[in-house]
Amino acid sequence: MPRPPSPAPARAGDHFRIGARPELAGLVLGFAADLAFGDPRRAHPVAAFGRTAAALEARLWRDDRAAGAAYTVLCAGGAAAAAAALARLARRAGAPATAGLTAAAAWSVLGGTGLAAEAQAVGEALGHGDLDGARARLPHLCGRDPQALDADGLARAVVESVAENTSDAVVGALVWGAAAGLPGLVGFRAVNTLDAMVGHRSPRFRRFGWASARLDDAAGFPGARLTAAAAALAGPEPRAALRAWRRDAHRHPSPNAGPVEAAFAGALGVRLGGTLSYGGRTEHRPVLNAPGRAVEPSDIPRAVRLSRAVAFVSLGLVVSARLAAGALRRGEGR
Repeated sequence: MPRPPSPAPARAGDHFRIGARPELAGLVLGFAADLAFGDPRRAHPVAAFGRTAAALEARLWRDDRAAGAAYTVLCAGGAAAAAAALARLARRAGAPATAGLTAAAAWSVLGGTGLAAEAQAVGEALGHGDLDGARARLPHLCGRDPQALDADGLARAVVESVAENTSDAVVGALVWGAAAGLPGLVGFRAVNTLDAMVGHRSPRFRRFGWASARLDDAAGFPGARLTAAAAALAGPEPRAALRAWRRDAHRHPSPNAGPVEAAFAGALGVRLGGTLSYGGRTEHRPVLNAPGRAVEPSDIPRAVRLSRAVAFVSLGLVVSARLAAGALRRGEGR
């Protein structure tokens, strides 16, 4: 009796076909959509989540940590659970549905193009000598008080915001999207949004927002380290980035902003940190990369280019890591 023909040998690219890796395909498609189109202009899911979270905060607020922890679990846990349910439905519908849903979520969650556009808007205003225009645009990037800042102070605020938001709005989402698919993308953005809403140390949220802030620290930990490493790999001064990261990151009050801002400062050859003002409150933060020069408006486009490079490097690394992990699991299962 003749033996059945052997199956054709697998080709190198077969493991990345949409049927085999729909979540990764969707992540890459969503990244490309953000590059091409920026944030969705209508019915933005993150904005809808923010409105829902704000309504719940008005009902659930109490000046204690337990109430804040319950609020965090309800909002972030509810968003991740809903995403997991949608992901199961998509898997039943087939790989294209999973890839499409993941792509839509990634497009909504990733904010690299919007970040670059806002930074460039401030930079262009500064380039035209329009300090008032630059000050009016800065709140789109960060919560820093802009009115007392001169051109160099505005430029420093932009560079610091680009560095931190490259981790929060791009790399962290890529890490969680590659690791956990749709629930990872949605859960990470929900946690990050809650931290922006209630995680700051205002009198109202010092206790209520504690759980959201700590959860954001934990969720952002891997993305921040990957952002710092990618800044060293992709930046013009790799050794300086690594030195500043190692020497100065721990001095920053944020466990995740510290590595990112220090690595960006070293890579760009500038000093970050120092005196800043939030909500009428002045802070004196340690200087990051003290050997660098003061930030100038011309450093804004350099920071944007570095942010873009970091995003591409990070995408390549997380996709490669996920593929390698899958190949390892398949090898162990034989």
